[in-house]
Amino acid sequence: MLVVRKAAQTAARKHLCRPFSASQTHLQERKGLVLGVFEKKAEEGGLHLTQAAASFDQTLSGKLSELLKIAGPGLKKGKSRIFYGIHQDFPCVAVVGLGKDSEGICGAENWDTKKENIRQAVSAGCQVLQELEVNHVEVDDCGDAKSAAEGAVLGLFSYDQLKSKKKTRVTTQLHHGSADVDDWKKGLAYAEGQNLARFLMEAPANHITPTAFANTIEEKIAPHAERVTVNKRSKAWIKEQQMGAFLSVARGSEEPPVFLELHYNGSPDRKQPPLMLVGKGVTFDSGGISLKPSQSMDAMRADMGGAATVCAAIVTAAALKLPVNIIGLAPLCENMPSGKATKPGDVVTAKNGKTIQVDNTDAEGRLILADALCYGNTFNPRAIVNVATLTGAMDVALGSAATGVFTNSDWLWEQLHQASVVTGDRVWRMPLFQHYTKQVTDSQLADLNNIGKYSRSGGACTAAAFLREFVTAPHWAHLDIAGVMSNKDEVPYLRKGMSGRPTRTLVEFAARLAHSG
Repeated sequence: MLVVRKAAQTAARKHLCRPFSASQTHLQERKGLVLGVFEKKAEEGGLHLTQAAASFDQTLSGKLSELLKIAGPGLKKGKSRIFYGIHQDFPCVAVVGLGKDSEGICGAENWDTKKENIRQAVSAGCQVLQELEVNHVEVDDCGDAKSAAEGAVLGLFSYDQLKSKKKTRVTTQLHHGSADVDDWKKGLAYAEGQNLARFLMEAPANHITPTAFANTIEEKIAPHAERVTVNKRSKAWIKEQQMGAFLSVARGSEEPPVFLELHYNGSPDRKQPPLMLVGKGVTFDSGGISLKPSQSMDAMRADMGGAATVCAAIVTAAALKLPVNIIGLAPLCENMPSGKATKPGDVVTAKNGKTIQVDNTDAEGRLILADALCYGNTFNPRAIVNVATLTGAMDVALGSAATGVFTNSDWLWEQLHQASVVTGDRVWRMPLFQHYTKQVTDSQLADLNNIGKYSRSGGACTAAAFLREFVTAPHWAHLDIAGVMSNKDEVPYLRKGMSGRPTRTLVEFAARLAHSG
């Protein structure tokens, strides 16, 4: 009898477990919802629901508003509250604080505060739902569907491809109570572009070699093949082009260099002069013979951030079908020490015939960009923008607040600046005085020296002055992104890791150029 009773108890326990297991499966398939609330004016107090949140609250006969009041003081900007079981379609509802509805472009901060608040808040809501293993999230447009989409997709990204335990994969869509589908899709494209750059920068250097980088971009741009031509130039071609500066950096590595060339023909006018984007593509930078300190050298897997952001921007432009012609150039190589590596004091010859005394092999980015810029000049572009994690001095100067911009064109600066205000990924103009040019043209053995006469003083500025020696275009800008290469917690809607900045600003810049004629 005792055996029978035990068997019955065991069966009962198994039976009781079944609904629990089923509910776990159900929880894995459940949907979440992110809704926004604005702060009311001081004299009014409380919270002001967005249009979508107010509609949702109405379907619940005011239950959401009631719960928000019970939950305590007003919801601060970027913070979230989770409510469970208040709607049958959404077991988890995240309500996020958007700050003041009256916010807009802030001259002091050089961005649109309302857009930034939306990105931050939506990101926070999506992340907390991801932690709850919700795998599909509907998002309130919060009055700006593009910014909401950016916040959602940027906030959910994490590089865990090589880990056994991965974060919950979350799909997002615009909540049915929101109407601006086109802007939502545009925001998704912008954010996915930046995430592509983050992926390339975060991946280890033995996974993203020059060849692997070029193959990845070719694969990503393949769906737009009718508008894009991809040329993966070999070492033999680089030699034919007499790119001696580029080859001097690549020669220390066993990995062959690749010169990646992308042509996006989006304009109906095929003869329209192209926008030229050039990105530094050092897939791992050891410093060469001028070896870097071992501490944090692993971060130099992202020294191809310029190439990553430029190529990701062109992939995004193609996805958006922007009516503009763009050419992207990415000299790709590793900078490694070996018996074949360039030595301090060596003199190399760039594509334009100028000789360069290489006194520091860790100042290699400017060498590969020099040849790429010379090649870029031959296309007679309407503007050239080169992007590079070029100098530690830029990180010292601006930190992660903004990308440093050196340019010979007030028009080009305004275009880049206006684009950055919209994206919140800011830029800041830096000096390009003759004062710095003199420091790189005073060389003992050659026409130019790859480091400034006074060593570290004004290092970002002397690097820019060096690059200008290889530019003939009247509209050229050099973007030094060393300071914005990675994110700790400075940008709330980007998790810790490589940032992919300033991809969205490059895309917005190209879009504005396309629509301005």
